Amino acid sequence: MSGERLLPGECARLASELRELRERTGLSLAALGGCTPFSKSSWERYLNGKKLPPRQAVEALCELAEEPAGRMVALWELAEQAWSGRSSSAMAGTAGAAATIGAAATDGAAATGPAPEDASPGEPSGRKAGGGVRGLSGRSTRALVLYGAAALVAALSLAFFLTGGRNASGERRPDSLAATTPAYQQKQEPACHDTECDGAYAFTMACGLPQPMTLLSRRAAGGQRLEIRYGKDCGTVWARGTNLRLGDRIELAVPGADDKGATAATQRDTEQYLATAMTVVKDLHTPRVCLRPAAGGAPECFAVPRTPMLPSDGG
Repeated sequence: MSGERLLPGECARLASELRELRERTGLSLAALGGCTPFSKSSWERYLNGKKLPPRQAVEALCELAEEPAGRMVALWELAEQAWSGRSSSAMAGTAGAAATIGAAATDGAAATGPAPEDASPGEPSGRKAGGGVRGLSGRSTRALVLYGAAALVAALSLAFFLTGGRNASGERRPDSLAATTPAYQQKQEPACHDTECDGAYAFTMACGLPQPMTLLSRRAAGGQRLEIRYGKDCGTVWARGTNLRLGDRIELAVPGADDKGATAATQRDTEQYLATAMTVVKDLHTPRVCLRPAAGGAPECFAVPRTPMLPSDGG
């Protein structure tokens, strides 16, 4: 659409993560508007990337979803830089300064010129007395050029780091490693398809991009949230668990395939998403996820409904 602003990658990623948090809360846009200082229409714009949300909105949604706010605030800061254009300005400014240093070094070399033929061996080269500022030696000129080039490379590297090189991403690492999300491009193709993906993780294979379909989202009796996600381009499903207890185990079952499971073994597993490996699926109504509580008792199992949930875009 002409005149519509192209959404920066950092902002798209933030909006995608906010949609996941909203989905986890189970709240409608109207409900979000009722329990936060931000209106229903504002939340619609925030979740769809039409407008950058204020930091307070991000923190409020994290609180409702029982998500530690640190990671989301970091994403918001990157998105705010991209939205305001400050990250691009920083790159242009630092690169320009480095280029100026290099140009100054080159000009110095030109001004120096070759040593006069009648100069004595012990006499410094450069302009003669009364001719103005003495020129730079060849060694000094080369050093300035090298410093300028190094500054340019450092400036570009710093700007890339500040912008994150990131985009909307899919799943987190298996075993709930709190590592930084890889810098996937928005339209990156998945690294596997169909049977090649079986046993791999959606996060590492980019099967959660640009946004996976949620086939199932249910809350267990103990408050744990269980989900089944589907990556269309990979043809696979995987299960995720949140709000788990230490020792809780989630298991994904698809007829004709080996079960995939993951156990909350560390404190991080109880604070972040815990995902199983992927399983190839042909019929989206056949996957089932089970929770085996660490406290014991019978497992709680949930099957995909006849009408799977769609990616949440508000409403």
